[in-house]
Amino acid sequence: MLARVTAIGEDGCVYFDRRDGKSGFFDPVAAEFSVGEVLLLPEENRGEVRRVPYTAWPEALWVGVVKIRLEDTTVVESGGRLRTVPRGTDPPYEVGYTVEAADTRGVVRVLSENPVSILSLPELDDSFIDRFRATADENLDFADFGGLSAVVARARELIEVPLRRAGALAKIGARPVRGVLFTGPPGTGKAMLARIIASKAEAAFYEVSGPEIFSKWYGQSEEVLRRIFDAAKRDERAMVFFDEIDSVAAQRDDQSHEASKRVVTQLLTLMDGFEPNQNVVVIAATNRPQDLDVALRRPGRFDWEIEFPYPDEKDRRDILEKSSRGLETCGELPHHVVAAESQGWSAAELTQIWAEAALLSVADGRSEIRDEDYVGGFDRVRRYRARAGSPRDTFDTAR
Repeated sequence: MLARVTAIGEDGCVYFDRRDGKSGFFDPVAAEFSVGEVLLLPEENRGEVRRVPYTAWPEALWVGVVKIRLEDTTVVESGGRLRTVPRGTDPPYEVGYTVEAADTRGVVRVLSENPVSILSLPELDDSFIDRFRATADENLDFADFGGLSAVVARARELIEVPLRRAGALAKIGARPVRGVLFTGPPGTGKAMLARIIASKAEAAFYEVSGPEIFSKWYGQSEEVLRRIFDAAKRDERAMVFFDEIDSVAAQRDDQSHEASKRVVTQLLTLMDGFEPNQNVVVIAATNRPQDLDVALRRPGRFDWEIEFPYPDEKDRRDILEKSSRGLETCGELPHHVVAAESQGWSAAELTQIWAEAALLSVADGRSEIRDEDYVGGFDRVRRYRARAGSPRDTFDTAR
């Protein structure tokens, strides 16, 4: 039975794992063994324990950069986390070397005397930052945003007014609005309202996707954020919008990834670094506000919060009517029926009805949406929601 040495006791006992998943040990023998060696154990403990090549039981190898080298242990950074491996008969290496290693054997090969980045990172010039800047859409208007009139009014008060009338607020001596947090379940219009406000305030709009910036540009996330804020400060007025901010600025604790801590710290530093004459507002959207780092809610950062609830029946009807503008329809459609039957639906789900209705219309050879297409589209989205589980149930549980 093949076995791999996992530990050597102070009394010389050799502890091992077998290929069948079981573990065991044997008493000290004349030969000395080391952690990571592959052994051939005799049947029923009769006979000699023999060493065999590592290739008899290949161990997964991984690549990393040496961070600390001690007499008995080496710390290697691999894939964004630190891993400790034992030192034995490994080849000579120094801190900063890129090496190939195994969990039990330690460093097995030196790949380079220089730290090699596993990721291919982009050059962070102005053209790269431009990809985060959205093109102004003059067609966006508050009339296109269905329902949630109180939410829209409050958002305009906190964001559009300070952007347009920053000078008047400064003359009064009021502290400028720097950050506003949009909370609420997915699909309730948080990103859309931010774009509309930026358009009507004639402000440059920078949109940052939390998951994208944290994963795609891992290792340069902090620099990307700094460049975006520098670009926003050069505009006459600007809005920086973070979608899914909880993926970038989650609560820091002892279990947090070091890279995540650095990104949160950089974001806090950037928000604290605004000058009084810099007309920039930061908007962040999340459906998990309880996961945000508490430092984000301190004065001068995200002071204000606007909650986007699920639309009520009146709001749902307004969303259905406004989202149908621009579509070819026939006759009066039963918006009141669909609005009454869609309790707990988000604006995104209501809008999806029109895509399904259009498919049904075209499949029947028509170039306009009729009431039967409308009802059919509603039924399709309702059945999809039933199979996938209600997003509202998920959000309410999270809260």
